[in-house]
Amino acid sequence: MNHAFVAALAEACETAESLAGRIGLHPKTVARWANPGRIPQTRHRAEVAQILRKDVLELWPDVLNRREPVWFRPWVDIEREAVALRAFQLAWVPGLLQTEAYARATFKGQALAPDEVDELVAARLDRQAILSRERGPLFVAVIDEGIIRRPAAGDRALMAEQLAHLLACADLPSVQLHVVPHDTATYPGLDGPFTLAELPDGTRVAHVDSQARAQIIDQTSEIGTLERRWERIRGEALPRGRSLELLTEAARSWT
Repeated sequence: MNHAFVAALAEACETAESLAGRIGLHPKTVARWANPGRIPQTRHRAEVAQILRKDVLELWPDVLNRREPVWFRPWVDIEREAVALRAFQLAWVPGLLQTEAYARATFKGQALAPDEVDELVAARLDRQAILSRERGPLFVAVIDEGIIRRPAAGDRALMAEQLAHLLACADLPSVQLHVVPHDTATYPGLDGPFTLAELPDGTRVAHVDSQARAQIIDQTSEIGTLERRWERIRGEALPRGRSLELLTEAARSWT
């Protein structure tokens, strides 16, 4: 338990319910901050610390120990709070489902020092804990078949390991995995990857990545557009059973 946060609530004569009301969040979201490793989203930390008359680092010292890049932290906070995540990937296995070796391969060719790669890989693997925790989010991932046919770093053994890992992840109760087959005609997913997150209070936000930058989107109209695109992409994907059969066949092809 995060005793510092619990004690600060008591000292300020606040409860999870009263604090939630003051900052406009669901009480269950605030209550989770008493658990180890559960940190408010960036936009809420300073406000909560001010209400509780504490420094942010007094309440959540792990903020200093985080490994992911600063620009990516707001999305990691959203992942931790989400009750559902829907992700489409065109070129890479979703980060939440990557093996360590595959994660390292995604950074190949970038101008990064070895210690930087180590930190980025560790941060990516740390994020995956949400899939195995109690009451973690439902994670629905749709991937293009090209991902499982293209050798990462030209390494067949690496791909065999990664696809075996995908199949193991697909057995988790919190994970649903689907594949868009390679013979699918032009479809909306070709415009690029994105992830939709649903928070406990029903709020929906999205993460959209590109060659130039990544951004978090929360405008209702843009979320609506992405949700319509998601439904069309999901409609092109194979059902779960056939997707797993395709993954099994692809895994064998790499051995």
